[in-house]
Amino acid sequence: MKAVYINQFGGPENLGIREVSDPTKPEGRNVLVRVRAAGLNRADLLQRKGFYPAPAGYSSNIPGLEFAGEVVETGNDVRSWKPGDRVMAITAAEAQAELVSIDESLLFKIPDQLSFTDAAAIPEAYITAHDAIFTLGELKSGQTLLIHAVASGVGIAAVQLAKQAGATVIGTSRTADKLERLQGLGLDHGTATPDAKFADEVKRLTDGRGADVILDLVGASYFAENLKSLSTKGRLILVGLTGGATAEFDLRLALQKRARIIGTMLRGRSIEEKSEATRAFADHAMQYIESGAIKPVVDKIFVANDVRAAHEYLESNQSIGKVVLEF
Repeated sequence: MKAVYINQFGGPENLGIREVSDPTKPEGRNVLVRVRAAGLNRADLLQRKGFYPAPAGYSSNIPGLEFAGEVVETGNDVRSWKPGDRVMAITAAEAQAELVSIDESLLFKIPDQLSFTDAAAIPEAYITAHDAIFTLGELKSGQTLLIHAVASGVGIAAVQLAKQAGATVIGTSRTADKLERLQGLGLDHGTATPDAKFADEVKRLTDGRGADVILDLVGASYFAENLKSLSTKGRLILVGLTGGATAEFDLRLALQKRARIIGTMLRGRSIEEKSEATRAFADHAMQYIESGAIKPVVDKIFVANDVRAAHEYLESNQSIGKVVLEF
């Protein structure tokens, strides 16, 4: 089969399409899927640079954390899927290839009205967002959610999911033009953060209370302002590290607010944990995608052969929503 391949770690010029061995014939609960489209994520950029190796058992040379496609073959113990079924899923690596082998519990059905390209924009972003703001952040109707890097795939997914839950959503971005384009998706308030300062504005927008939940896709450079922005008993969910991994902060503020600081990632979890997150999202939120109340936002589509250009585009920070590779 053909797969996106990192020939050596570094810049996008090191990417290409290579013939690699097909996955082994599926056994037990495994399902072989023909990939039609795969989402591109910032984790793939880090993997390409050598900073985010794949877990044991996966090749660090073949990136990809999510895909959409058709079932080709199933193991003897598979009961939920059959050849021809349209499915999507998260995986720890190797999604950017023509074939993927995956445990059946991680798959969920593509709604009939969605294309493979739209479906490929769902798994990583929406499962990550759902797990962060609801399972970990315990966001409730009437509460306020603050999302950093709100124009990212996870950020947009969080906006849409939070609005369906009846929350007020504040989003930050480094540029004001991205915020303007998100108003139609349910963003209540947007604030540009070229100087990484936002706590005063969050306090103003919440009448001094602060945000009940913060979804932080940036990291260290926002940490001190995040603590200032939290409400009493607020939950800070750390997901991304584009703004650095090491921060100093005032512990007194965390104690005074009785704050909860929670770190999370999907990639390193066990199959059982990923399956739980997948089922929680599917059971709670897929109804909104099926009804059209939530629509995945695909910013740009590249054919897999143009993977270098896709990496360059995502790295340029121009995108709003997801970048998708078609196979």
